[in-house]
Amino acid sequence: MTVENGVRIMAGCMILLSLYLTWFVSPKWVWLTVFVALNLIQSAFTGLCPAVFFLKKLGFKDCKC
Repeated sequence: MTVENGVRIMAGCMILLSLYLTWFVSPKWVWLTVFVALNLIQSAFTGLCPAVFFLKKLGFKDCKC
């Protein structure tokens, strides 16, 4: 699996997790969704995404597009 797909999966899982926690635990968990969204936006502009470093260490491969 490529790093790009891994980032999408990770972001989607984090959003679903935060929505679950917001609904069942506390409304303050919505800030996790905000954090994930802002991180995706900044990575689109800067090309830097902290999740990429972790995914590469887990063995995900760079896209050869």
